[in-house]
Amino acid sequence: MAESGASPLPAIPPPATVRTPGTPGTPGTPDSRSPLARAEHFVWLTARVLEQRLFAYHFRGGDPGPVETALEAYRNEDGGYGHALEPDLRGPVSQPLHTACALHVLDAVGRCGGQRAERVCRYLTSVSTPDGALPVTRASRNGYPAAPYVPVVADPPGALLVTGPVVGLLHRNEVWHAWLFRATDFCWQAAESLVSPHPYEVEAALAFLDAAPDRPRAQAASDRLGRLVREQCLAVLDPDDLDGCPAPPGHAPGERHFPHDYAKDPRSLARAWFTDDEMARSLDFLAAGQEGDGGWPVRRRRWAPVPALEARGRVTLDALCTLGAYGRPLG
Repeated sequence: MAESGASPLPAIPPPATVRTPGTPGTPGTPDSRSPLARAEHFVWLTARVLEQRLFAYHFRGGDPGPVETALEAYRNEDGGYGHALEPDLRGPVSQPLHTACALHVLDAVGRCGGQRAERVCRYLTSVSTPDGALPVTRASRNGYPAAPYVPVVADPPGALLVTGPVVGLLHRNEVWHAWLFRATDFCWQAAESLVSPHPYEVEAALAFLDAAPDRPRAQAASDRLGRLVREQCLAVLDPDDLDGCPAPPGHAPGERHFPHDYAKDPRSLARAWFTDDEMARSLDFLAAGQEGDGGWPVRRRRWAPVPALEARGRVTLDALCTLGAYGRPLG
């Protein structure tokens, strides 16, 4: 793993929380018009227990313990996570994609370390490809349902889509494990060699670069990625002209990326890719996307009713956290 000797920048913490007074988890009044109260009504009406606990933690002063308890229901004896933690991948078996989601939750509540991280790293070691990376999924004998855009193959290759976010989260939490060395090298090579990237690959590369220990190298890689994003129209810079940046082939009609999808936090390297005006328009568009029931929509293609509903809880939390990180009023 290459090192420059430079000290890492302060790690980007989980999205800013809005701690409001009151009993944790108390739903907002139905007649309230604030975005936060409308979202809270949606979460308590439709979301999974995990997202309800996360909402209480982020926005109602809740404790991290109940979040971790809710997450524990998805953990398997092999140290990985399953049971449709990622709603687009059904079934009980542990999968790298589910485990990446679990680490994101633990990071959000400051519990991504110690024995938890050691247990997860042992699982990651057991499912890594020969190049030290993680596949998105591993085929199971039972053939559990999965979204058509989630690859489930017998001998899957390592993928930046999962490896980048996992390695970034572990670095950000100062977790050191033998598995990380080769996985970090894989992420550097993958991030620095992207030529015609998929928007989700760019997101995964950023998740790694925002926490990579070699800050000058991460800055250079981010600058190159930012140029690709603008040159290849991988972000809608003017929400009033959606036709000017069509969705990539194979995506749902509304499955476009915006500046806020890359720069989820103003401290992300991706924030420098966009002007203040472009970022403001993107956040305006995000805020305006809240639907009548209080939740935000899932932009990916709908393939089954329950996964779509379960995903909306997470998407709603992500939208609130991004708006909160930029100081947008929520309620």
